[in-house]
Amino acid sequence: MAIETKQAAEVYNLKTPYLTQGRTTDLRAKTDLMTVIMKVYAEGGENGMHSHPHEDHSFIVLEGEATFHFEGEDNTRVLKPHEGVMLPKGTFYRFESTGQQNLVMLRVGAAPPGSPKQAVYPEGGDKSR
Repeated sequence: MAIETKQAAEVYNLKTPYLTQGRTTDLRAKTDLMTVIMKVYAEGGENGMHSHPHEDHSFIVLEGEATFHFEGEDNTRVLKPHEGVMLPKGTFYRFESTGQQNLVMLRVGAAPPGSPKQAVYPEGGDKSR
């Protein structure tokens, strides 16, 4: 029987600078199963419809406004501060910043250990990270 080593508790903060252009993606904490990421968008978003076949993940809007499109362009929801979305693995989505200020979101993801970090597109292509 193998003995697992226990990972130490990790403290992190959510403070992040505002942007005048572009976007940032900052990893704040990680285990074998989960990631916690801060995302800031001055404009744009994840504008290509895609899914993550091995990862459940959630976005929580902290500031600004995000318009999400699920499984196509006809299923749309606008998320404001303190609202979030849970995306089970394989769910196709895209989003864009649609507010007047930076879009600041917390992204939490969970995937089985050793699974590839992968985005799959409806037209069949994929992008492994």
